[in-house]
Amino acid sequence: MANPGNPGNGSAGSGSSRPQGLSLTAKDIGARRAGTTGRYLVLLPERLARDVARPEGLRVAMSSDFPAAPPSPGDLEGADALVLEEIGVSIVVADAGKAQRFATAAAQAMGGVAALLEPERFVHAIQLGAGEGAGMPAPDYLAGYRAAVVNLVDDLLGGPAADGMAALRRGPGAEARVREDEVTWGLHAVGAVQTRYTGTGVKLAVLDTGFATGHPDYRGRTVVTQSFVPDEAVEDLAGHGTHCIGTAAGPVHPSRPPRYGIASGAEIHAGKVLSNAGSGVDGWILAGIDWAVRSGCAVVSMSLGAPAEAGEPFSRVYEQVARRALRRGTLIVAAAGNESHRPARIAAVGHPANCPSIMAVAALDPMLAVAWFSCGGPGDRGGQIDIASPGVEVYSSYPPDDYRRMDGTSMATPHVAGIACLYAEATGARGDALWSDLSRNARRLSIPSSDVGCGIAQAPA
Repeated sequence: MANPGNPGNGSAGSGSSRPQGLSLTAKDIGARRAGTTGRYLVLLPERLARDVARPEGLRVAMSSDFPAAPPSPGDLEGADALVLEEIGVSIVVADAGKAQRFATAAAQAMGGVAALLEPERFVHAIQLGAGEGAGMPAPDYLAGYRAAVVNLVDDLLGGPAADGMAALRRGPGAEARVREDEVTWGLHAVGAVQTRYTGTGVKLAVLDTGFATGHPDYRGRTVVTQSFVPDEAVEDLAGHGTHCIGTAAGPVHPSRPPRYGIASGAEIHAGKVLSNAGSGVDGWILAGIDWAVRSGCAVVSMSLGAPAEAGEPFSRVYEQVARRALRRGTLIVAAAGNESHRPARIAAVGHPANCPSIMAVAALDPMLAVAWFSCGGPGDRGGQIDIASPGVEVYSSYPPDDYRRMDGTSMATPHVAGIACLYAEATGARGDALWSDLSRNARRLSIPSSDVGCGIAQAPA
């Protein structure tokens, strides 16, 4: 994810917190940005979640009991667990012993298969400038880097988009540059200018910090909104979500040029799973995924997560949820993370993008080189980069009625999500087939696949 300015995720560590109730709010999170919440995630039998046994002494709420909207903290008062029936996950508020009893009941419902139980983590908008310290460049380095990129983007000259991007790839001194007075460099780079598809008829969910509902560029658009953050409306006070929504699905003719959106005809589902401070927990994200799958969204874009160490196992709960979503026709794409400080340090792909069944997106700069902050790695046990797209000096919509340039794998992810919507319209593909369309049609780069996967995502012709 990203903020305007300099890179870096919210930090995460291994410390744990006291158990928090199902009414855990953004205010409760406060400064506790690292580690686990004290709650647990339990994977339930697929499509049998409503029938899972309730261990004695645990009060269980079901997501289907609240068909119109996610349950509010008041609705869940006194409950020990919330079952998200669409994806088959329960968020359990209890000590480890009671949570294990719930998992055992789930295992019995699955015919004795060992149930998955994991601690719930704090997650954040993957953003540049959120943290100081390890992996962060000095301010003068950042200033120089951003100035160079601004000059590169703002000094845009002539030529067709394809020729311009080829010139950019040749490196410094190239005479041809891509024009950005009418269309952003990112849309040129992924071929969105030439495509005849708009994502019409495709539902896209962006799970982030919400949406600027009054932004003039979205008047007349179908935008379904829902907040999963207790005590906070869907209105985006952080800006991160509106920026990501703009890249994925902004209009062809914005109030102020250049054009910055890809799937202008897609039906937007804006799910607020991160607070106005850019923080959240796994349970809010999983509730958003549950909502997106239930709503029939073909694509879920998530520019969020938590850092992971090299070799750290990926979340088996998220992995199973992603597999279930693919089978239901929903592709999840997620930001790889901004923890690197290339070339000195290449950080591992973060959670939950490190799950094999979630498409992990790396960031490219206008030279089509991997961005210095973009995570990567060999991915021998999960954690591989799957695809790449523009993630530096990305221009898009911003609250309340403005525009801004931002950097990060957060900005790269909605490029891929928007292109996925175009393929969903063009080929009718969903789930695994949609993943294959994106991978097969990506343009190879002369960069190791550990940094950019199959290459830069390309829109259908």
